[in-house]
Amino acid sequence: MKKFRKGAASFYMVSFSTLILVIIAASFATIIISEVTRASNDDLSQSAYDAALAGVEDAKIAYANYRRCVEKGVTSASALSSGAEINCQDIVFWMTHPEGAEGYNSCDMVAHMIGRIGKYESGEVLVSDTVKRDGGSDVTSDLNQAYTCVKIGTVLSDYRANLTSSSNYRLVRVGLDGVNASEVKSLKLSWYSVKEGMRFNTTNFSNGKVSFVSVNDALQPPTPPTIELQMIQTANIFKLSELNGTTQQGGKTDRATLFLVPTKEESYATRKDNDENKNYHGAFSDGTNRITASQVAKTNDQSISNLPFVVYCKDSADFACETMIELPDPIGGDRNDNTFLFLVTLPYGEPDTDFAIQFCTDKNCEVITDSATGKITSSNIAKISGVQVVIDSTGRANDLFRRVETRLESVDVSFPYAYYALQLLGGSNNDAGLEKKLVVTQESNRDY
Repeated sequence: MKKFRKGAASFYMVSFSTLILVIIAASFATIIISEVTRASNDDLSQSAYDAALAGVEDAKIAYANYRRCVEKGVTSASALSSGAEINCQDIVFWMTHPEGAEGYNSCDMVAHMIGRIGKYESGEVLVSDTVKRDGGSDVTSDLNQAYTCVKIGTVLSDYRANLTSSSNYRLVRVGLDGVNASEVKSLKLSWYSVKEGMRFNTTNFSNGKVSFVSVNDALQPPTPPTIELQMIQTANIFKLSELNGTTQQGGKTDRATLFLVPTKEESYATRKDNDENKNYHGAFSDGTNRITASQVAKTNDQSISNLPFVVYCKDSADFACETMIELPDPIGGDRNDNTFLFLVTLPYGEPDTDFAIQFCTDKNCEVITDSATGKITSSNIAKISGVQVVIDSTGRANDLFRRVETRLESVDVSFPYAYYALQLLGGSNNDAGLEKKLVVTQESNRDY
């Protein structure tokens, strides 16, 4: 009986030890399999992302081909041309029918425009890898990657861009689709979106006053950043002198400059009438940041101090800061479609931020959707055209997909812009000249 008990005890000890070892081994195996799966998914995700970027690059080529066709005079096409070869008529047709036509899949428009697939074919575009062997011959192999759907859109509901320390301004020449520039009554400016992290470190606003501190002296750059918005507009016939001076009767102006300073304190940004002790204008009223057309027009009145506007920002929306800005009429007539511009600037050069502009045909930007279907039933947001191009690309690696959306400027926005101005008021008739002494020497690092 004692021998039996001793044997049973040994058996239980061996069983429990084995069970513990099995559990430990299973745990390690589970961890290893999980890490291998995660590494594999990460690799597939990166590969799918790379495939989507390949679609973006092909879309750039396709859009460049379209622009060349437009320059040749081919601006519209109601059908594909006859024959198997792709020409400008086909490229313009696919570009002007982004939602598909005649049974063609709109996802294939880019692949068609640059000949990745046949004119009457459909399907994904495989990403290939070309390797040069020692013998000099090129060997091309198809990877298990492809872009499955790439679309190009030129008619958009807003303008979006980034401002950085190296590119601290964007000049937007407004181009509209279906409406005239004179029909635009307001714009909605939004900046510092959720992708920036919604960090409220500090602002240029404290103790109820705007204080523009030096960025170099600040421990942290103010976030969200202060934004400068300039507007330039004219009638069909105008004088250059109308761009400077006092506001015309009726609150009309051809130029305006607004400084928008964020704050997280609602009470500071709340508009107060006849408060001359403040060194700013409050923009917050009735739950919305709003700057009236009269206030915009007065910023070009040299007899009035151009005070900044304090905007109430919060971290519960897509963008931390949003402001409705009513637009005054230009001097001398209806607004000219070709001279309607906005300059958005980071006056301190940091921190980086993204922004969006929407143009509306009323004092408010309103979009009404059907509660049952979610579709838009009415909207007063003016569509912009010829300003930016949006590329929507989906890439695949095995059975994992990634989707990328990017925007391109369809016009050159990098040309030199007179950001600073120098005014000379010396002399008897304010006609003093500007002199600068230049010294030529062979010595380096010499101070004068």
